[in-house]
Amino acid sequence: MAQPMLQQRLLPTIISVLQAPTDKVPPGMPSNCLDVLCTMVRHSPQPLHGLMISEAFPAAAKCTLSSEDNATMQSGGECLRAYVSVACDQISQWQDDQNRSGLWYVIQVANQMLDPRTSEFTAAFVGKLVSTLLSKVGPALGENLELLLRAVLSKMQQAETLSVMQNLVLVFAQLVHTQLDALLNFLTSVPGPTGASALEFVLTEWCSRQHLFYGAYETKVSTVALCKLLQHSINSNDSRLQDIQIKGDQIFSTSDGILTRSKCATAPERWTMVPVLVKMYKLIINELSNQVETNLSKSQIEDEEDEENDWEEEDNNEDNNEDGAAGDSSETVTLLSLLDKYSPASDYSGYDFDGDEEEDEEDQDALNDPLYKVNLQQYLTEFLQQLSQQPYYGTFSAHHSDCERKVLSTIGINT
Repeated sequence: MAQPMLQQRLLPTIISVLQAPTDKVPPGMPSNCLDVLCTMVRHSPQPLHGLMISEAFPAAAKCTLSSEDNATMQSGGECLRAYVSVACDQISQWQDDQNRSGLWYVIQVANQMLDPRTSEFTAAFVGKLVSTLLSKVGPALGENLELLLRAVLSKMQQAETLSVMQNLVLVFAQLVHTQLDALLNFLTSVPGPTGASALEFVLTEWCSRQHLFYGAYETKVSTVALCKLLQHSINSNDSRLQDIQIKGDQIFSTSDGILTRSKCATAPERWTMVPVLVKMYKLIINELSNQVETNLSKSQIEDEEDEENDWEEEDNNEDNNEDGAAGDSSETVTLLSLLDKYSPASDYSGYDFDGDEEEDEEDQDALNDPLYKVNLQQYLTEFLQQLSQQPYYGTFSAHHSDCERKVLSTIGINT
């Protein structure tokens, strides 16, 4: 997309806007330029052209660091994530006149977005930036790795918006897939906000919101990570996970008669307390139920569309037969025959009511992740079937609700 001619025309303007004082450019212009630069980085031939590294990258980083505008900081974070994703080696080798590398700038931007003093909404996408840094650079981050994770923990304590909390939790979910032992060691060595370990804090926040997480790819990352954590604890008998207790199922009392709206508002919520491993198990069953329902709905929609197409074909055949019987009379012109002269709307770019979330995924990093291709319903089915064959399964099945038993019975597990 970003061919040399396009770069030659756009880059000087983009760099000029990003380097200009805030009061010299219209509001929103830096954010728009960062979005355009991000697209150019993602779709340019690799390695990136020298000007995109030596001029555009530092301009984007410095603009983001000096801005207090949420939109600019978000766009800047996504732009730098694109650089890390497609040109990590190039920005690692680049240095400014003070010998600070491109990675130093990226880490500074991430830390600024995670700063407790900045708006919560600046952290809406910072989890993706941190996760990309960890996957592309990893241990080479040195002490910055621990500092970034501590900053994520600090931001989690303040986060109230689901999208922000999901984004932050997914940083740790990604690490479950790549550096599980190191992650557990880190989280158990750092205190959480209540005095317990950060591991208990992260798992409590994660498990309390897992059922609310959205996005096909994000759901795969977090749910498969729970499966791996559960399997790890069982295989290694890891007491760090087994000793954590969190909220299980909500308790609804029927002893007080009919629950009115006022009673629900004043009555305190009551929950069972279960081991965190049992909570993970319940969340896995819940997600299997979601996947079965979603795939069944998709299948029904496809069947309905096929049936509609069959009816349309039959109607067209009948219309053709009637036209043939009527001869060449000009009085038989119908609305359908007029519309047939025009291309259907589906032939035009951007017209798509398919609604398939996975096909609509635009995040290139997600598309490149092997987890993206995982059939989550099949994965969870096989995981639970294997788990049900183990001698310790009674530890989990003792906590089944009626709904969970019904879901499990659909995959041949009867308890």
